Amino acid sequence: MTPVRRGTPLFVQALGLVIVTLVAAQLVAIAVIFTLPPPPPEFYRSAEIVKALKTGQPVQPRDGRLLVVKQRGSLHSVGPDSPRRADFKAGIGRAIGVPADRVELQIDNGPRFFVRRTPVTPPKTSDDPPRGGSGPREPFAREPGNGAPGGARAQGRDEPLIFGDFKLGVRQSDGRWLVVEPKPTFRFDNWQQRILLILLLSVIAVTPLAWLFARRLAQPITAFADAAERLGKDPRTPPLSITGSGEVVAAATAFNMMQERLRRYVEDRTAMVGAIAHDLRTPLTRLKFRIEATPDDIRPKLAADIDQMEAMIAATLGFVRDTNRPAERTKLELSSLLESVMDEAAETGGQASVERAEKVVIEGDPVALKRLVSNLVENALKYGGSARGQVYGDGDMAIIEVDDDGPGVPTAELERVFEPFYRGEPSRNRETGGIGLGLAVVRSLARAHGGDVTLQNRPGGGLRASVRLPA
Repeated sequence: MTPVRRGTPLFVQALGLVIVTLVAAQLVAIAVIFTLPPPPPEFYRSAEIVKALKTGQPVQPRDGRLLVVKQRGSLHSVGPDSPRRADFKAGIGRAIGVPADRVELQIDNGPRFFVRRTPVTPPKTSDDPPRGGSGPREPFAREPGNGAPGGARAQGRDEPLIFGDFKLGVRQSDGRWLVVEPKPTFRFDNWQQRILLILLLSVIAVTPLAWLFARRLAQPITAFADAAERLGKDPRTPPLSITGSGEVVAAATAFNMMQERLRRYVEDRTAMVGAIAHDLRTPLTRLKFRIEATPDDIRPKLAADIDQMEAMIAATLGFVRDTNRPAERTKLELSSLLESVMDEAAETGGQASVERAEKVVIEGDPVALKRLVSNLVENALKYGGSARGQVYGDGDMAIIEVDDDGPGVPTAELERVFEPFYRGEPSRNRETGGIGLGLAVVRSLARAHGGDVTLQNRPGGGLRASVRLPA
């Protein structure tokens, strides 16, 4: 019995993978947040907006995207203004010399990261943006100073500014709107880029673990499939190597026990048939001596029956001997095998020939495959008068076909003729009807190699035997 090495249960492995994946993703997110500096927001100063409205030309802000100016037929109104919005619009209107009611402002202030600035003057008021977070609902702020460096910034005037995407329109005398907005772009925002970076790094960190787990999960399934394929060809194939998780070990143990039972079952039944056939030889030998005292008119008939029984017993013992013989699989070329069998049949006076012989190589038992082909050729010569063979490849299968010119087989008996000791030939003459094991041996050998054999009546007359073997 193969020693059992029970590993970690599959449930525990899957649960561990999920936990490790979640922890790794969170660690990657924390590392990105604490390692990379926060992305700066896009700021647009009122002076930059006013410049674009006055010139009608694009303006490049210091801290944002290019401001572009467009003419539009209409601009959607956002409803009542808050004090901060009204103050900002009034400032724009004064700068360009139009009433505030002709200025409209639309703001798209989606989720963003902000850098908290600590102004020296003026002191913080209730209208200033809160510290951190996603910013105020109305994204207005005042920049301390007038842009002079150092302390000069603290003593200058406050310049209103706006952050994020916006559309600021001024209604013209003809009813159209002159609209200033940041140039649209298809790039991701800074916060979206951070999220994609976290996702990418998490995938890179977790992929090796997922690959290892998937490989460990797929290996036992592949091993079971290969073992089932080998078992179908040879019940004496070596048992599965029992390693892996607890569930895999349990399944492999059950599979090996099933294989051992099948092997014992086949060997016991085969041994029983061989023992019966062997033990029948003794009473048949005694019958041969006793028929010497029988009348001359019935003695030939009794002798013929005894000879037929001895032939059946010899064929049965040969079948059992071939079944129990250890298989020796080697690479062999089927066209050479078919040609050698046909040449031997032709040397003994049979009409045997090879019509098609492609070079097809398979792995099999040379002795068993030669017996398979010989039985098909002998049947074709015995019942059809001639044998024409061909070998060719069909995808991943090797095909051996043997045709004859006989009367064929009734459709209802195309499968029954593969049964042991079944003879479709109506006579009981052993010379014409045979023993009835030839095709049974052919099918047994073909299936032992992972293939099968079928019979079909040819449209022009005669029978075709087709053997399919894995190439």
